[in-house]
Amino acid sequence: ESISLDLIYGLPRQTPESFAATLDRVLEIRPARLAVYSYAHLPQMFKAQRMIKEGSLCPPETKLELMAQTVERLQGAGYVYIGMDHFALPEDELVAAQQSGDLHRNFQGYSTHARTDLIGLGMSAISDLGDAYSQNLKTLREYGDALEAGRLPLWRGVELDADDRIRRDAINELMCYSRLDLPELGRRFEIDASRYFATELAALEPLAADGLVSVEPDRVTVTDAGRLLLRPVAMVFDRYLAEAAATERHSKVI
Repeated sequence: ESISLDLIYGLPRQTPESFAATLDRVLEIRPARLAVYSYAHLPQMFKAQRMIKEGSLCPPETKLELMAQTVERLQGAGYVYIGMDHFALPEDELVAAQQSGDLHRNFQGYSTHARTDLIGLGMSAISDLGDAYSQNLKTLREYGDALEAGRLPLWRGVELDADDRIRRDAINELMCYSRLDLPELGRRFEIDASRYFATELAALEPLAADGLVSVEPDRVTVTDAGRLLLRPVAMVFDRYLAEAAATERHSKVI
């Protein structure tokens, strides 16, 4: 019933002028939703990317310019900025879900089905069932062999503990609604959320100084400028990032 289009900005040799031409074409199509992702350069994980010369990559300042250009153009064309690279027309159900409090963020992006199990089908797909995540095998041979043997083609999984569940809700609130109501989170999990996240609230101070967030005793609010950089705000609440950074398995924010 609707069309969703994915774009990538920050590609090798991409310029503000060339991406502006892409946006012109996209606005002619006028899809109901747009996901505009930053190019992730991870040559240590993807062999094909090792052929790309570092000098052809967009510098951070150009990627920021491309991101700002995209937000300005799409909002000027009537799209609502959902957050985290996603845009939708005002009549789209994503906008309605955000307004009603039913918006959710999963492995595929934003979803209108909050608090719903997600079953991933196909190689490397990730499932979110109850309080556990699991990922399927990554290669066609392994995936097919498992199915032929009558086994679920699972590669790995993790069961969330109490802290994981609290942090998941906190991060989801920030990603979906650009704010975190600490008393409400505390009631949900029977904790003093302000005390529980005392370290994280202190870590937000540099972002507050940069005008990206407003930190009050009972609430964290992402500013309009901060909504363009939701990831570093949400990352403050992720206790696994130090380990992930050591393995260099994640792309940079910009």
